[in-house]
This record gives sequence, C-alpha cells and structure tokens, in this order.
Amino acid sequence: MDTNNIRKLVLAGICLALCMVLPFLTGQIPEIGSMLSPMHIPVLLCGFLTGPLYAAVVGAVAPLLRFALFGMPPIYPAGVAMCVEMAVYGAVSGLLYRKLPRSTVSIYVSLVAAMLLGRIVWGAARFILSGISGVPFTWAAFMAGAFTSAVPGIILHIALIPVLVLALQRALPWLKEME
Repeated sequence: MDTNNIRKLVLAGICLALCMVLPFLTGQIPEIGSMLSPMHIPVLLCGFLTGPLYAAVVGAVAPLLRFALFGMPPIYPAGVAMCVEMAVYGAVSGLLYRKLPRSTVSIYVSLVAAMLLGRIVWGAARFILSGISGVPFTWAAFMAGAFTSAVPGIILHIALIPVLVLALQRALPWLKEME
C-alpha cells in the first residue's frame, strides 16, 4: 500500500469517527440539532479529501455503524436510505472535485451537486422502501425531508465545508497532490 492510500485510509477513518461523534454535539442544540445533518459533514468532506471510493464507503457504512453502536439513526427505513444518500454524497463530491479544475468554485459546484443528487437518491430509496413496507412516501414527504426541514443543514454545509477543505489544503499541502 502506497503512502497516498495510507493517508486516504487514515482520513477516511477520521471522517467515519466524526460521523459517530458529531450527532452527539448537534443533538445538544434544541429544535434544530438533527436538522443540521451532522453525519453528512464528514462524508462530504471525505469526498474532497480522499476521493469518491473511500468517501462512498464511509457514507454507506456510517449510518449502519452508528446504529450498531448507539441505536441511531433507526435502521429502517431512515438508516437504509441514509446509507444510499451518504454514499452518493461521498462519491459525487469526490468524483466531481477530482474531475473539475481545482478551484474554490469547483468546491462549491461539487458540493451542491453532491447534495442535490444525494437528496434525489434518498427520495428514491425512501420511495422504494415505502413500497416494500407499505407506508406511503409522498411528494410532500420527499420535499419536507430533502429540502424544507433540511434548510439549516444545507446552509451549514455550504458555509462550512468549502472553508474546511481550503483550510485543510493549506495546512496539509500533500492533500492537493493526492489523487
């Protein structure tokens, strides 16, 4: 295993650990703590730092591991849909950022595209799971879950993740060379 893969593996492990811890911190904020989507932050960040493969794995595993350790999120249907959604977040943010010219604009484009595609895939997963369980999943439920109630998290992610990516790239110059 070469140095870049070891670095990616370590960064992915740190992001996975953050997925376990951040919900405890945001859960202390009444009213909007869960709306901040704390597990999404490290997964999206992982895409920028490690690329699509490691980030997709972190995104897919994080809800399952958090459920196994702490009983949250509820595994069905929320946790299963989150696995798919967050795998897409990691894969798309990592893939687009690798393919676009390296710039601040590319960070925002990759981030917004990942967030949109992840939410669409989440909706598709919830729709499929609702068909299996017989519980209806309406357009209104999709819009509320993916966008309306997610506004605080969307704002936080757009404000925080590009700043973190740029700060980490300055602090760890080898991040820019990793592919």
